[in-house]
Amino acid sequence: MKRFVSSLFGQVVAALILGVIVGVVWPGFAVTLKPLGDAFIKLIKMAIAPLVFGVVVHGIVGAGDLRKVGRVGLKSLIYFEGVTTIALVLGLVLAYVAAPGHGMNVDVASLDAKAIAGYTDKVGQVTGTVDFLMKLVPTTFVDAFAKGDILQVLILAILFGSGLALLGERGKPLADSLERITEVLFKVIGFIVKLAPLGVLGAVAFTVGKYGVGSLAQLGKLVALFYVGVAIFVLVVLGGIMRMAGFSIVKLLAYLREELTVVAGTASSDSVLPQVMRKLERLGIKDSTVGLVIPTGYSFNLDAFSLYLTLATVFIAQATNTELSFGHLMLILGIALLTSKGAHGVPGSAIVVLAATLSAVPEIPVIGLVLVLSVDWFIGIARALGNLIGNCVATVVIAAWEGDIDRAQAHRVLNGEVTTDTAEILDAPVAQPRIA
Repeated sequence: MKRFVSSLFGQVVAALILGVIVGVVWPGFAVTLKPLGDAFIKLIKMAIAPLVFGVVVHGIVGAGDLRKVGRVGLKSLIYFEGVTTIALVLGLVLAYVAAPGHGMNVDVASLDAKAIAGYTDKVGQVTGTVDFLMKLVPTTFVDAFAKGDILQVLILAILFGSGLALLGERGKPLADSLERITEVLFKVIGFIVKLAPLGVLGAVAFTVGKYGVGSLAQLGKLVALFYVGVAIFVLVVLGGIMRMAGFSIVKLLAYLREELTVVAGTASSDSVLPQVMRKLERLGIKDSTVGLVIPTGYSFNLDAFSLYLTLATVFIAQATNTELSFGHLMLILGIALLTSKGAHGVPGSAIVVLAATLSAVPEIPVIGLVLVLSVDWFIGIARALGNLIGNCVATVVIAAWEGDIDRAQAHRVLNGEVTTDTAEILDAPVAQPRIA
């Protein structure tokens, strides 16, 4: 019991429970605690861009073979598209089997369009393949870091790392310096992570205090169905994929329990990105693979987000009595495959991308977005959890595919034979895994 209380996991769980109690008993005071959650996420995000840059550059230089780096990147994209498609189809199937919107009979004319004006104005940020590809290219080298755009930073890191690798021995001093800077950033993250309980307390208290648990009542069926869908996707789809790779999804979830608890409290997977990268390295995965798959997955492998897109789209159609043909469903599926890629980094991304998806199907009234606004934060918890788990599984699977994981080390860690406490892992240097 003492070990549980002193661990980061125990402290975060206690903060989560306390946040719910404060939100219910003192809602007015709970709302004022919002800055605690916001500040914690901002502190983490502050270090993400330079950390990703350092990890990826170091990984590419350490890999030595640029063709291998390209191969890992290509395999990642193929995997992402395949798994994302499964998630989109699962969302459609669940919506039609459970029909969460049937019987609501919402009068579109009675909905307040002003509530979604701020989101629909941003639709242009996520639509159009050409625009999306153009946004991958930063205006300047510094601009990508200033905006904290992970994909832009990743592209810069790949180019810089490739150039540095081609310098050979002449580039070694700079590569060593970047490695030391990255280690310092991990230490900084270690300091910030200790504030996670405060961040979770603030975020949970604010949400419960402002919206109340009762706000789930009207749309409870949609929220419950989405949570069930994410659970099915994680345990059945991702669990099956992990089993084929020779590992257990349940043991992986137990290993990441601290990070998952923080994500559940903050509804943001960004809040644990650095910790997750370090823990996957500790699992025995080569740092170059971790550095490529995780940052890319944050924009290209949004599994739970994709599931929500199709589920919510059909839900709005059902609630507004809009008939959808098989052709409409295929159109929704195709559009969602594109719009989901532009989600990360857009404010209010879930609602914005959902608006972009609905805009491509004129039969469904975009104003139907008003129906899901009140529960978006609660749904966002499962979205963030599902996305994070999906990216961790992707990293393990692609590493196994490439032979970039020390299986003996991975099984020792997953079986609990070595420390799995996040704070200790961030404080300790990570030895390079032995690759068979």
